[in-house]
Amino acid sequence: MDLKTNHTAPVITDPVPIGKSRLGVHSSLLPYSPPGAVFSSNLFLTIPRKKTGILDDIRSSTWLDAMKSSSPPHKRINKDYNNELASPDVDVAYRAWMLKFPSALGSFDRITNFAKGKRIALFLDYDGTLSPIVDNPDCAFMHNAMRKAVKMVAKYFPTAIISGRSRDKVYEFVGLKELYYAGSHGMDIMGPVRQSNDHPNCIKSTDKQGKEVNLFQPASEFLPMINEVFSSLVENTKEIAGAKVENNKFCVSVHYRNVDEKSWTTVAQCVNDVIKDYPRLRLSHGRKVLEVRPVIDWDKGKAVTFLLESLGLSDSEDVLPIYVGDDRTDEDAFKVLREGTYGYGILVSSMPKESNAFYSLKDTTEVMEFLRSLVAWKKSSAL
Repeated sequence: MDLKTNHTAPVITDPVPIGKSRLGVHSSLLPYSPPGAVFSSNLFLTIPRKKTGILDDIRSSTWLDAMKSSSPPHKRINKDYNNELASPDVDVAYRAWMLKFPSALGSFDRITNFAKGKRIALFLDYDGTLSPIVDNPDCAFMHNAMRKAVKMVAKYFPTAIISGRSRDKVYEFVGLKELYYAGSHGMDIMGPVRQSNDHPNCIKSTDKQGKEVNLFQPASEFLPMINEVFSSLVENTKEIAGAKVENNKFCVSVHYRNVDEKSWTTVAQCVNDVIKDYPRLRLSHGRKVLEVRPVIDWDKGKAVTFLLESLGLSDSEDVLPIYVGDDRTDEDAFKVLREGTYGYGILVSSMPKESNAFYSLKDTTEVMEFLRSLVAWKKSSAL
């Protein structure tokens, strides 16, 4: 069956709407904000909104601005805190931002006080969270110290990694059998077997250790289409220096981090030229990456909900889910925890940006420290 048509244009997704109210969230979950604190909108990195429909002019300033603001400059990521915030204005903005999104390390006692008597479930993004953002996505290796921290935290809490990468690629990077893995933004989940299974796209399988698991792939019908688009994108971008196309099984990522900014319009045009005939695919962007994904009602937030159900931890007041991530795709998970399951979202960012998260961590080093702190707290509380 030919799934291609030229009657409908790809959908370019809007940023996650940010709620102006914390109504409906348990008050004890809220980070402390001083009375009367005012946060100016110009303190945050905002992504211009885009209209759904035909992308008549891919070179429009709105789309280019969105590409430019999708991540902070790479040079800021690897520098230390003092160099990173060299500008007094940026320093003031970041400090003001942290009043609204306080450090998860500085607020650790508050988090663990609320966690007493509860079962913590931990969800982690990979790139930018467990591994620093690097120029070559194939070299985003996890440091041994981070791997040890993740291994230890998984010993005490059910832990899952939810990434835009393919599930096999994330497992190759992490290499820990103690975790649950969700690739392709949650469209490829390997989780624990449960008694009842009411998801039609969930089948029993075995992991690399031969253990029985549930394999959930809600976009399995899109595999031929994704492979076709991947091949076309590789061909169409081969002349663009620095462009890299990655097949993440249920989504295709076009990285432009190493592309000269003058050629970003060419990258966007190439992607649009390929997917304009695929109405069942949508175009979105992350940190210097354009992503082509199936148009289905599934995201990292729904992946968190699915895993909590699989772990038998949903609909329970004694469960505290914590999600740590750095990208706009993690906002779906932050939103679920804020509005539905009463958990904590922790945004990894060294720059002020609006978010559905409760707390923040500056970089992967602070993420590792937070994981170690959780382990130390669990050990001491068991004494």
